[in-house]
Amino acid sequence: QVQLVESGGGLVQAGDSLRLSCAASGRTFRRYVMALAWFRQAPGEEREFVAAINWSGDNTDYTDAVKGRFTISRDNAKNTMYLQMNNLKPEDTAVYYCAARDGSRPKLNGNDYDSWGQGTQVTVSS
Repeated sequence: QVQLVESGGGLVQAGDSLRLSCAASGRTFRRYVMALAWFRQAPGEEREFVAAINWSGDNTDYTDAVKGRFTISRDNAKNTMYLQMNNLKPEDTAVYYCAARDGSRPKLNGNDYDSWGQGTQVTVSS
């Protein structure tokens, strides 16, 4: 399995931007074909899919709530994935988790992912 560590969360105001990073170790993206994704979980809510990206980075998917505001990307040479979040809204407040799965094809269901980070808190005030 790959070990994942998220960073970049924080407390911001509505309309601000944040960039989350997910650094991987244990397995390199250049050697192992892995799809990656971001999920989030708000207090009292179930974990939900946010965005996913395939191994080569040319196929992405987003939940409707973040389309046009969030951008997922990856740098396989740096073994890192990113989530650029613009025009943040209070409803984006959650713990954000990155996840990885073997294979190039990204999935929308968290049960399809084998490795998870510990999460980073994003809080958006109104």
